Formats: sequence, structure tokens, C-alpha cells
Amino acid sequence: MENFLEFLRVYILDLSWVSIILRLVLAVLVGGLIGSERGRSGSPAGLRTHILVCLGSAMTALISVYAAKAGGFDDITRIPAQVISGIGFLGAGMIIVKKNNVITGLTTAAGMWATATIGIALGYGFYLGALVGTGACIFTAAVLTRLERRRKKSMHIYAEINKSSEAGNITDQIRDLLGHEALIEVSRPRSGTEGNIGLYITASTQSTDADRKKIEAIDGIAFAVQE
Repeated sequence: MENFLEFLRVYILDLSWVSIILRLVLAVLVGGLIGSERGRSGSPAGLRTHILVCLGSAMTALISVYAAKAGGFDDITRIPAQVISGIGFLGAGMIIVKKNNVITGLTTAAGMWATATIGIALGYGFYLGALVGTGACIFTAAVLTRLERRRKKSMHIYAEINKSSEAGNITDQIRDLLGHEALIEVSRPRSGTEGNIGLYITASTQSTDADRKKIEAIDGIAFAVQE
């Protein structure tokens, strides 16, 4: 048992070549898990972006620990602290205020910030915190998002456009039908059909299945289903 604990300390917790590789590999895997979930939701920041954010954050923590052990750096929190504040600039690019005063991208920006903190935790070797944090992020993005949509007093419709050149005109027709307060989010097509564009439409509770059928009847709409 003592030999096993010593092995963990030397090769997993201390800064060895084994722990460096482990931390960076975990950063890629963790960033990929969170990014793939956001990518399925049509987020502009998907798999590659989250991997790079998590990997870069882990590298800053590793560099700080290495510099401290080499004797040339006395504060291993200084560089990673800049990541926490600096990631805000990247997240700000995800937040969009649309013409109907609807703000989108907040969840994506928050996810990027959380992914960066997980990367820093991995870089320091705080494996348990990083893995639990990853699970919490995926649970929030995958499960709570769906629950939140159901709790809102609104109607949700998923539709696909098969005429991408008419996307702007089609979304205008949908707004004219449901009202300009309707929220339309663009995503990857569920059908997997190349060239199609997915739309998540959130309308007021006054909308009915008849409105869904009218959306489906719009020229350029492949299909529309109520969720």
C-alpha cells in the first residue's frame, strides 16, 4: 500500500513526465466532452474551441509549476490568474444581442470560462475537482437546458431549411407568423442532410399546432416538429 501511494505521489501528483502527459491528455478529453455537447446544441464554440481552451489553461498551470520548481518563479497562481480574466474576451465574442433585444451566447461564454478553470485544475493536478467539474458542466448543458426549456411558458418548434439561400427570407416569414418576439436559433441539422440548416424556434404559448403546420408549409422548410 505504501509503495502504491509513493507511486501516486511521484508519478501522478508530482511534476513528472507521466503526470505531464496525463494532465494534458485529460485536458484534451475533458475539453472534447464539453465541446461535443455544446456542438450538438449548435453552439459556435464546439469541440475544437473547448479542447484548445482547456489544453491552453492546463499548459499555463503546468508552466507555472515547472517555473517554480526550477527556481525562477515564486508565485504559481500568477499566470493562471490571467487566464481566468483573459478568457472573458473570448467569451464576449460569443454573446450576441439580436435586433429583437434577445441576448444569446451567455451559456456558451459561461461554458468557456468553466472549461478554462477545469483546465487549470488539471494543470495543477487537481484531478478530482476537474473530473467532478466536468460532469457538472455536461449535466448542466445536456440536462438542465432541456428542463429549462420545458419550464418556460412557451412553445418549442424544431424546423429544417433545405434552401439555405432563402434562410433570411424564411426566418422573416416565421417572425411575421409568430411575432417578432419569437426566438430563432440556428443549429446543425438533426437530419444530417448536407446543406440543411436547423432552426430552434421558441414562441409564446398562444402559438398552436396550426402555426407549426403553417411554418412547415413555408417554401424552403423541409419539416417542422413541436418539442
